[in-house]
Amino acid sequence: MSEFGPVRGRFARTWPHVVLVAGILTVVFPFLWMFATSFKQGADIYSIGLIPKQPTLRNFAHLLENTMYPRWFLNSLIIAAIVTASELFFDSMAGYALAKLPFPGRNVVFILILSTLMIPTEMLIIPWFLMFTKTGWIDTYWGVMLPGLISAFGVFLMRQFLQGIPDDLLNAGRIDGLNEFGVWWHVALPNIRPALGALAILVFLGNWNAYLWPVIAIESAKMRTLPVGMSLFSGEAGSEWQLIMAAATLAVIPVMVVYAMFQRQIVEGVALTGMKG
Repeated sequence: MSEFGPVRGRFARTWPHVVLVAGILTVVFPFLWMFATSFKQGADIYSIGLIPKQPTLRNFAHLLENTMYPRWFLNSLIIAAIVTASELFFDSMAGYALAKLPFPGRNVVFILILSTLMIPTEMLIIPWFLMFTKTGWIDTYWGVMLPGLISAFGVFLMRQFLQGIPDDLLNAGRIDGLNEFGVWWHVALPNIRPALGALAILVFLGNWNAYLWPVIAIESAKMRTLPVGMSLFSGEAGSEWQLIMAAATLAVIPVMVVYAMFQRQIVEGVALTGMKG
């Protein structure tokens, strides 16, 4: 029994790392294959090797010069950026009111807002389409963005985080002469940066990848968002996987940039939470 003791100890220490490495490779390999394929020529697509034999930038040049990919990219970037900024502003403001401002019916309002989460988006598409058709907002930025400018989930998330801020801290701001907007802006928001970072990542990613509503609300080719344009481009490209992978590689860049911008806020918030304990 004693002879197997050290072996069991080493195995117990090693197997979690093996599982972790296997999981990382499983998740990362499709992205590596996508990135490598985007630099391959047509003849090398079905080769076993991951590294391109003759790397080329022609796939990216073809996308940028011979397709409407740059316009689709810009459309998605504008929509995702505006919707993200809008949700951070309005969701945090509504969450602050529901968490820190006493007014009649506050809990009822919160329950009504929260109840909208039970309504599937698919049930709202037809009313949205009919309403925006009458207002002339179909095939416009406003038509795509308006349903997501504020969200019940964002209000709920902000309210829950804002409830953890001590009232004495807010009262100190009021004593210093800040109005309620100033207290929200200068005192409350700096204390919920982790929540704002998490919400920013979720909202940007959701709008960047949104497909169902944009494919219904957009009619012209120049107004297509990236997911809608890429779905049609994939059909046109056929078996030219190097072009499809080049388009997918470029589409990942903004998501990585946004995550890099806001992940520090989340990590710092977790670290500070641990220090407070």
